[in-house]
Amino acid sequence: MRQVWMAAVAGAVMLAAAGAQAAPPARTAAPADGRAGPPAHPKAEAEALDLAEKAISLRSVAGPGNKTPQVAKLYADALIAGGFKPQDVTITPMGDTAYLIARWPGSDPKLKPFVISGHMDVVEAKREDWRRDPFKPVVEDGYLFGRGSLDMKLDGAMAIAALGELRREGYQPRRTIVIEFSGDEETTMATSAVIADKLKDSELVLNIDGGGGVLDEQTGKPLYFSWQGAEKTYADYRLTVTNPGGHSSEPRIDNAIDDLATALLKIHAYRFKPEESALTKAYFEQAARYESPQIGAAMRAFAANPADEQAIETLAADPATVGKIGTTCVATMIDGGHAQNALPQRAEANVNCRIFPGHSRAEIMSELARVVDDPKVRIEDVTQGSVQTPASPMRPDFVAAVKAAVGRIYPGVPVFPSQSSGASDSMWFRHDGVPSYGASPMFIKESENFAHGLNERAPVSNIRPGIDYYLSLVPALTK
Repeated sequence: MRQVWMAAVAGAVMLAAAGAQAAPPARTAAPADGRAGPPAHPKAEAEALDLAEKAISLRSVAGPGNKTPQVAKLYADALIAGGFKPQDVTITPMGDTAYLIARWPGSDPKLKPFVISGHMDVVEAKREDWRRDPFKPVVEDGYLFGRGSLDMKLDGAMAIAALGELRREGYQPRRTIVIEFSGDEETTMATSAVIADKLKDSELVLNIDGGGGVLDEQTGKPLYFSWQGAEKTYADYRLTVTNPGGHSSEPRIDNAIDDLATALLKIHAYRFKPEESALTKAYFEQAARYESPQIGAAMRAFAANPADEQAIETLAADPATVGKIGTTCVATMIDGGHAQNALPQRAEANVNCRIFPGHSRAEIMSELARVVDDPKVRIEDVTQGSVQTPASPMRPDFVAAVKAAVGRIYPGVPVFPSQSSGASDSMWFRHDGVPSYGASPMFIKESENFAHGLNERAPVSNIRPGIDYYLSLVPALTK
């Protein structure tokens, strides 16, 4: 069975590399420059797919049975087989998980290291919800199915395989290369914080768990590539209202649930001041052409004038863009009352905020207090596993290197910056003053982004260009 499956995998890689259609055109992505023939780096490409398959089969989910340490061992063995010295590869257990740091020493010890950052853990996936077992990888119709295929075990496998290819080609970096994988990025990020602290003397971080390319929904051809230079700060605030309560047959004018509901409706109706940065301005200006006429026009208008009311209304009404124009806060959990026939003595809610870079959690909490304007509502910052994160600078060396790498695999495809509304391991590096950039070579359709969702999958056609991408980008930043 194993030999049959690997034959199918090899066939999928060859088809993807040649731009062949193993499925209808809208479901596959071929190299944009029409390259054909045998893969340019067949050993690395086979290694990447095999390693991704083995990693997906390990259920690296937080909690009982967490196999993240086994993924770390798998990656460590692959790095050593690819030329890393065993003493330069370290796995550190931490609770039920582990993290990995491997070093490829550069020829100039005075230069700060270049870091490739990823993670090994995945979000929980239940067999009864999926069409197939999420932890038994399957290649079908040009896709690698399985939990973590997109987020982010195929990415990690491609990076590891590419470093092995660089070593086989005799590359010697001037700048030390560090590749690291955290073990709890999807949950507490405790290992992420430890890694960032250990590597806080680094020059630059390439976070392969962010950014990437977008494919045309109809043709499957690459549309554009965006790299992430910033992300919003994650914050949770608990709103609490207490009350003496009483018998439900004798209602009070003040009711804990009613007071809490009033506060939440005020927050719901409130809009934080729209704003932009150099990153988001560049994103709106260049991404507008790929949106609907209405959204595209609003993006261009907002980029030109962040106070444009019509543009703000249009962008704020769209869930895909509202988070890009400023801080957002939304109620995510509520809890209240203690009996069906009693007035509530306590009511609580969690409000989750994604804070635009440049603002602290304390500042946003004060703003929420002004919005609520009710002394009966107590607001507390209950955020865990998050720190304030400034934007990384738009460094010319990185921008040029990523444009050249993308141009190598997809000539003519536009490359521009973006800001993430979510959180990643980049947060910890930026907090320590190390520039971090999300720049995965993965290209997918926006409609097929099933990371964290059901039936997660990644196009295997990403493997050949992904290897080429790393073979261009890593030397450009370390030679």
